[in-house]
Amino acid sequence: MKGQDIVILLKLICLKKQEEEGNLNQPARGTGVDEPYSIRGLAASLGISKTEVHASINRSLFSGLAIKDRITGRIRPNHRALGNFITHGLKYVFPVKPGGITRGIPTAFAAPMLNSLLISPGEYIYIWPDAEGKIMGQFVEPLFKSVPEAVKNDEQLYEYLALIDAIRLGRPREAGLAAKLLEERLLKK
Repeated sequence: MKGQDIVILLKLICLKKQEEEGNLNQPARGTGVDEPYSIRGLAASLGISKTEVHASINRSLFSGLAIKDRITGRIRPNHRALGNFITHGLKYVFPVKPGGITRGIPTAFAAPMLNSLLISPGEYIYIWPDAEGKIMGQFVEPLFKSVPEAVKNDEQLYEYLALIDAIRLGRPREAGLAAKLLEERLLKK
């Protein structure tokens, strides 16, 4: 597993929810614009190379974190398996140690969707480094280097990844609350 595997699976969940809500812009056929679910579409929206997206999907299928939909042929995240992996194993597979102070995008307990629910255990908030960021905080390595750019265009992906960082960085109480919130969102179909 690699960090981008989780990012790609979460993006697929976001796309499915946007499609169900009627908010997913489908490109017109013959325009040269890729479908959002395609390898090229995922690569463009996440800032991950097409080769890495393809390899990531293969790893996710092999591990059981994703399945191929029989009807559409699309790759679908296995919500329950993904939720269990994130809740119980992610912080051991992708441990995080906060670094120095820098400018960036708030994550974990400082993210806009969480800052009223969770309190940061430290003096400083956690951020993903971003040159355009206006907030100062402790540097946290995102699951993949393109995460700060990818979340600027997808609020739901931002929420999922911030909850994951709260699980990775939090004490048992905070991590438990973040895991519960993430599980509710992942299992809600």
